[in-house]
Amino acid sequence: MTTQRVLIGSPICQNHSILALFLHSIARLQQRSWTCDYVLVDDNEDAASRSLLKQFAESIRSEGLSNVVLIEGRTDSAPRTSYYKDERTHYWNDALIDNIAGWKDQMIAMARDGEYDALLLVDSDLILHPETVESLLDADRPIVSSLFWTRWQQGVAELPQVWLKDHYWPWQGADEDSPEAAAARNDLLAKLHKPGIYEVGGLGACTLIDRKVLQQPISFKRIPNLSLWGEDRHFCVRAAALGIGLAVDTRYPIFHVYRESDLLEAHQFLRTTEPVESSGSSSSDNGRTKPVIELLNRQAGPKLVLSMVACNEEGRYLEEALRRHREYIDAAVIIDDGSTDATADIIHKQLQGIPLYYIRNEQPKFVNEIELRRQQWHATAQLNPSWILNLDADEYFEDRFAHEVHRLLADPSANTYCFRLYDFWNEHQYREDEYWRAHFTYRPFLTRYAAGFPYVWNEWKLHCGRFPRNVMDMMTTLSPLRLKHWGWARESDRRLKAERYERLDPGARYGWKEQYNSILSSNPRLMDWQEDENAVPSTTMPTPSPETSRTT
Repeated sequence: MTTQRVLIGSPICQNHSILALFLHSIARLQQRSWTCDYVLVDDNEDAASRSLLKQFAESIRSEGLSNVVLIEGRTDSAPRTSYYKDERTHYWNDALIDNIAGWKDQMIAMARDGEYDALLLVDSDLILHPETVESLLDADRPIVSSLFWTRWQQGVAELPQVWLKDHYWPWQGADEDSPEAAAARNDLLAKLHKPGIYEVGGLGACTLIDRKVLQQPISFKRIPNLSLWGEDRHFCVRAAALGIGLAVDTRYPIFHVYRESDLLEAHQFLRTTEPVESSGSSSSDNGRTKPVIELLNRQAGPKLVLSMVACNEEGRYLEEALRRHREYIDAAVIIDDGSTDATADIIHKQLQGIPLYYIRNEQPKFVNEIELRRQQWHATAQLNPSWILNLDADEYFEDRFAHEVHRLLADPSANTYCFRLYDFWNEHQYREDEYWRAHFTYRPFLTRYAAGFPYVWNEWKLHCGRFPRNVMDMMTTLSPLRLKHWGWARESDRRLKAERYERLDPGARYGWKEQYNSILSSNPRLMDWQEDENAVPSTTMPTPSPETSRTT
């Protein structure tokens, strides 16, 4: 079988976080029946994206198997109109669209002059499936797009990027509100959810154009007597006028990162669609992709980072906790919140040999916990870790966690792990009564970090949660592994905490008054702790309870 040559083209104006995912997805494309070159327009506004794109091009060229042409999008001869997007929508204007149309026409000319078998035009906010190009070539259509779904406005249903006629959705019928139009619309949506190749009237964003079509007078430029919005619509009208059919391939849907809040799901799509490994290496791990994948992997920091706040922990539980944590972490970020004892010495001694990012607050910030937790999160995020394990200085897991944690991290579908926390009242017993039932609820302590995702906090001075509240926006995994909390295990600790909550939250605005009052109870109900080496595997549920409204 003859190997086909494909030119991959993309105009790029993208933030660094989304661009890294996009480049990763095109680097891992499976190439059994084709090879490729690239033409990329660098229209990026931020230096990080421009640097990443140049590194990508250099890595591809270094192997000598593919050529990369970088076109500078910001020149004096091409006046720049700023492109803006937010969590609501993307904001376009005629000048921006005309620029993109011109670049796409330039790519058509390059593919035609280079005698490529096909041109793939792809937007830089898409995450391609590894089989995308193989599937599009197999479709054997003159013009065909891969399918993706987008929620164009928050709170509305997702719609495909293909349509049948005229502008776009809703249904373009004579009577859009008629039962017949509604039925036809629903039938089309149902069909697009089934794997197959279907004729459409409009498409775009990830489009393969066959060599025969490249020889015809197709273009993305505006047709003067049409008021249709967007270069893809004018392209589709020209194709139809030339008698060229348009199709959509739904066999390997791709993912559209329309908003930064889509980044968690985008990361999960990338992970769960990675090519199956064989013989110890990924099937995409060849001379073309290996240096690029390595480059993009280097964008991530340590795999597992311990994130912690500590204050006056000498003679308490910090030394034992760090001794245990060092068995499985790759780095640690610890905020010393105004300690006046030997806490700093304990931290540095116990974590010797492990990358440690120690930050000292001269004045404690716990009086406004949200400020402290934000500081902790931002300091940890600076490392760009794959995973963040957020534990307090008086917490550590049961023994088997050290042996099982790497299995948790290896699950590509997992995003946030929730665990049960047991409040110990002495060395061998935990408390369980109507006021102390923390271990009846799963709470987040381990989460993947997604750079660029707009994390949102509970804006509370106390009990605000260790993580931003939207770390659980994705499916959350409940782990049977148990967390031991020693902060109540001594009577002296309990007295100090009772005094602290009376001082910081006298009206129980952020906590539970009855629980506060029960801290010094003379006859609490205590349960014997038993190490369970035969717990069942992790399970997945969509909505575990959040880590708020509890005394810590």
